[in-house]
Amino acid sequence: MMNNPNDDIPSEIDFSQGTSGKFHRVGAKINLPVYLDDQVPSRLTALANAKGVDFSVLVNDLLRKDIELIEIAH
Repeated sequence: MMNNPNDDIPSEIDFSQGTSGKFHRVGAKINLPVYLDDQVPSRLTALANAKGVDFSVLVNDLLRKDIELIEIAH
């Protein structure tokens, strides 16, 4: 196998016996990671604690409200 200089995969790795789609699952739910700025989690945690709700509940409620506002604006 010839190594392409623009390829990040070393030539000794052989995918010739690989199976395409082996782990594909129709309808599988993917949870993407969300990376928050450093100060955001602590402020949201304080708000969630003050409201007596779970952090995830607060974040989802805030995002739903923002989505609704964006949709109204359009």
